[in-house]
Amino acid sequence: MTTQTAIPCTLMRGGTSRGPYFLASDLPDSREGIAQVLLAAMGSPDARQIDGLGGATTLTSKVCIVSPAASGEKQQVDYLFAQVSVDKAFVDFGPTCGNMLAGIGPFAIEKGLVPAQAGETSVLIRAVNTGALIESVVQTPGGRVTYDGGTAIAGVPGTAAPIVLNFADAVGGATGSLMPTGNARDMIEGVEVTCLDVCMPVVIARAADLGKTARESAKELDADKDFMARIERIRRAASLAMGMGDAEGKVMPKFAIVAEPAGGAGIAARYFTPLACHEAMAVTGGICIATACMLPGTVADGLAHIGPNERETIVLEHPTGQMEAVISTRRTGNDGVEVLGGGTLRTARKLMAGEVFIPARVWGAGVGA
Repeated sequence: MTTQTAIPCTLMRGGTSRGPYFLASDLPDSREGIAQVLLAAMGSPDARQIDGLGGATTLTSKVCIVSPAASGEKQQVDYLFAQVSVDKAFVDFGPTCGNMLAGIGPFAIEKGLVPAQAGETSVLIRAVNTGALIESVVQTPGGRVTYDGGTAIAGVPGTAAPIVLNFADAVGGATGSLMPTGNARDMIEGVEVTCLDVCMPVVIARAADLGKTARESAKELDADKDFMARIERIRRAASLAMGMGDAEGKVMPKFAIVAEPAGGAGIAARYFTPLACHEAMAVTGGICIATACMLPGTVADGLAHIGPNERETIVLEHPTGQMEAVISTRRTGNDGVEVLGGGTLRTARKLMAGEVFIPARVWGAGVGA
């Protein structure tokens, strides 16, 4: 009698995150069925995730589900992201993850969904959660994925092959507009914020308005319970103002604080996931914050040290180093700015390939036998 169901998966580091990557064809058809399988696979709910693959943090309790695009679609593969709660029986399919996105191209190529080219291979990906299209440029010398290279990213030890991520239609993926409230700034819960939707909807505040510098460590910010409770109140109120409903128990919108940079370029930023400070910087959130630096009237306007060009590389200082985001804009009439897209550089590494075993009671006795 079969007591467990074996499901093929590949464990990968994507950017500064980590988790299993699955083919959609190996999982149930319904979101509810998928959620039950992922909770079992990751070992949730449990603070240690001792009975699964999860690493007991939000950055290591993430899952990617990949499938070939339907015939006639522009993209080559679809990418569904799942944030699996560590200590609750909850799987959030609302957000996407730009760090885990770094592993989608290599995974799709190695699974035969996209043919490898000589030198490098471009993979066009649709983020199912938000509808965004992203080009991932993967190093494939000799027609094979390589993970070895000399590119370092903050928050990850060592170096690896570079993966270029270009977000072409990043604006309004979650809310339908660049500034969901209609304003460059809003006063919410007594704090001035900018609500922006570029790759990820983010509520951005000046650190000084919350008694911070945006140079604190993630642990220092997490330990300030009054501060964390305050930004959660602001985030939830902003979510309603953005037309996203009550954000309680949900990870969108995100929250960020910004300040003048310590290093003389770019901007200092701390990004929240949202109930803890990110130990580095999320790709999608970083692109959103960098975009705020390019737009007149936002809370980031005047803080960032950037040039006057329509295409700028903006350095984001985060708790463990720096991340660069490339933002493309176009000047419009009446001193307006149109956001064309954003991109960044990440790395990924395949850690393990095999099968994860799911108790039969989760997916039905005998399934997969």
